[in-house]
Amino acid sequence: MKIAINTGGGDAPGLNAAIKAATIAALRKGWEVVGIQNGYGSIYTDTPFLPLTEESVYGIAMKGGTILGAANRSNPFEMAYQIKDGTWDTEDRSDVIVNTFREHNIDALVAIGGDGSMFIANKLVKKGIDVVGVPKTIDNDIVGCDVTLGFDTAVSIATEAIDRIRTTAKSHQRIMVVEVMGRYAGWIALHAGLSTSSDVVLIPEIPFSLDAITRKINEIEDTGKKYAIVVVAEGAKEKGGELFVRSKKPGQAEVLGGIGEHLEKALARKTGKEARSLVLGHLQRGGTPSTYDRLISLRFGAAAIRAIDQGDMNKLVVLRENSIRRIPISEVAGKVKNVPLESDTILTATDIGINLGK
Repeated sequence: MKIAINTGGGDAPGLNAAIKAATIAALRKGWEVVGIQNGYGSIYTDTPFLPLTEESVYGIAMKGGTILGAANRSNPFEMAYQIKDGTWDTEDRSDVIVNTFREHNIDALVAIGGDGSMFIANKLVKKGIDVVGVPKTIDNDIVGCDVTLGFDTAVSIATEAIDRIRTTAKSHQRIMVVEVMGRYAGWIALHAGLSTSSDVVLIPEIPFSLDAITRKINEIEDTGKKYAIVVVAEGAKEKGGELFVRSKKPGQAEVLGGIGEHLEKALARKTGKEARSLVLGHLQRGGTPSTYDRLISLRFGAAAIRAIDQGDMNKLVVLRENSIRRIPISEVAGKVKNVPLESDTILTATDIGINLGK
């Protein structure tokens, strides 16, 4: 067998561990392993594949990022290119991948990525490429998977940052608004906000009311507490409002951001208190993966090779009730796992007095 591995979309802690496990497990079977760099980007160069050996993956499991590079602008079905007038358009260049795989005798692809990467993988399956997926995203929004690699580290980083913000919020008696990642799902905001006993947690699944948040802050003030912590997911929006989108380019997912700054100004105006906002941004993606992320990443990578070895192609390896299982990639493509409003985590937040914006 000859397999290729790629890491699509944004980077996440644990990617290198998954690459290592898949590479070593395949090499131990006598297979040849190559990597695709920068998403699918290197396919369109003179050196489409990077040989992966035991030496090249030695000691990478504890490192952040990905030795293969990441890219969220390399969708082969919507490759962006600039027209002479300076505008941008897209074209389908997926046939290049199919032909390159055939020319280099690639038997299967291990696609490590999130919902966008699985959407691309599913389309490649329809073009005849055998794929096994590995669920990667700090957003934890892949359908059918209890937890994705990168999520635990991202939540831990956000939790530590919010803990640190609390001391300055208390010292200056301010409202501190912390904007976290998550795109259209509120997993990071909810878990970090609950873990830090924040006063307000705003997630995309529950459109918020400024009046409800203001009432909560006033109630806090009445108890003698002169500061408040508001955690908001980048994809949260006000009732009847729109998403805050920083940019949208052809062939690229829209970049969210700005809700934290909006809330800072709105809450300062409505409460009369001083407010500040902080965007954690890519801090949540970087650095050493947690023990948990290393472990599940290694499990996912090795499980992908077992699936290929058994001929169980076009599946995504997932974690359910701490067991590795496989589900069709087609069941995941184009879908988002949102926070269930009846979940125990939501109920816990409500039970201990965290305001969810309503």
